[in-house]
Amino acid sequence: MTRVSRIFRSTATALAPALPALAALPTANAATLLYSQDFESPTGFVSDGGDVNIFRSINQLYSGQPPGFTFAQANTVETLLVGGNQAFGGQGFVDPAAIAGRYVVGMLSNVQNDLLALSFNVGSFKFLNFRLDIASIDLGNWGGPFVPVGGAAPVFRFSLYDNPSGAVGLAGGTPLSSLEATGTLNPVKNTFDWTNVVAALDATGNTNGNVILQIDLLSGGYAAMDNFFIAASDIGGEVPGATIPLPPGLALMLGGALLLGGAARRSRRG
Repeated sequence: MTRVSRIFRSTATALAPALPALAALPTANAATLLYSQDFESPTGFVSDGGDVNIFRSINQLYSGQPPGFTFAQANTVETLLVGGNQAFGGQGFVDPAAIAGRYVVGMLSNVQNDLLALSFNVGSFKFLNFRLDIASIDLGNWGGPFVPVGGAAPVFRFSLYDNPSGAVGLAGGTPLSSLEATGTLNPVKNTFDWTNVVAALDATGNTNGNVILQIDLLSGGYAAMDNFFIAASDIGGEVPGATIPLPPGLALMLGGALLLGGAARRSRRG
């Protein structure tokens, strides 16, 4: 047995324990992206005061994105302009990490019963996975401030409901699953400190694939959301574009195997 053969045999032995984990990684086509929205293209945004469009609904600002898609909402779910010059005495809403772009949507805690709902058909997939960014923020007018002095970490609830009729609306069918996600406590009322969240909602038990995803802010006073990615998958948490980490050490071993393969080819050519 040559030296190179012994090296490859040793490498294969080292990789063997990790191969089952590698085989279990989901394929690139395992999830279907149902919806994405970065809220960067509102139609007819107008600041009603404080860099906030409060009198136009989410549907009025984002109707037909994509064509035919509509939201359902209860009460005022606002659209906020980032980097404007009206909020908080001219300071505007500030995004140091540059995650938001120019626009985000915001809502009050559930004591005010602000709700946002989206309707989908997941087909035969087991999960509806929702990836988004959340952050505490406050309003300097329109009844604000709403966030307690010193800040409060926003707590969102994402709930999935059966929707046999397929109609657009707020949740009214059988609850299927729910998940709560908490952002960071940020005492600076006009500045976003984003938390990325992936909610894996169990869709099994639905009647015909039609479901409603409902978003509610449970506590925190006021908070913002942005960068929606919603997918149907048989793997909880899988969303197209999300990074799937390799098992510890596997990437290093694979890299070593590739280098050894190159050495073997050079040896044969020599």
